[in-house]
Amino acid sequence: MNHSRFPLYRPRASRGFTLIELLVVLVIIGVLAALIVPNVLNRADEARVTAARTDVNNLIQALKLYKLDNQRFPSAEQGLESLVRKPAVGTLPPNWKPYLDKLPNDPWGRAYQYVNPGVKGEIDVFSFGADGQPGGEGNDADVGSWQ
Repeated sequence: MNHSRFPLYRPRASRGFTLIELLVVLVIIGVLAALIVPNVLNRADEARVTAARTDVNNLIQALKLYKLDNQRFPSAEQGLESLVRKPAVGTLPPNWKPYLDKLPNDPWGRAYQYVNPGVKGEIDVFSFGADGQPGGEGNDADVGSWQ
């Protein structure tokens, strides 16, 4: 009987991976993840800031249409709500119509701020940024109509 056709051992190539080889692969994956994940997280923060700028610009445009129809911006008391519902307080607008279907929240889930008269312009519309507090730097910086 010839045993060469049925070897009792397997050659090294068909045995699979050793524990060391698997650990090396896991370390490489970990290093790559440590390099890539912070970049992806920064992109999400940048996207929120860009979305806030877009919302602020849309709100400013709606406020300009409001002023065109009613000869004035909504008062601070009437607020941004006057873009979706006819104000019931203060000087009532003579030619009001809906300027937005609904008011957006900022990308961090909070309401946009409206100041009339504005501190940095005729009116100010802004978000307090990621921290929800006035001022700040980076992602916590205010995003406003003056930018």
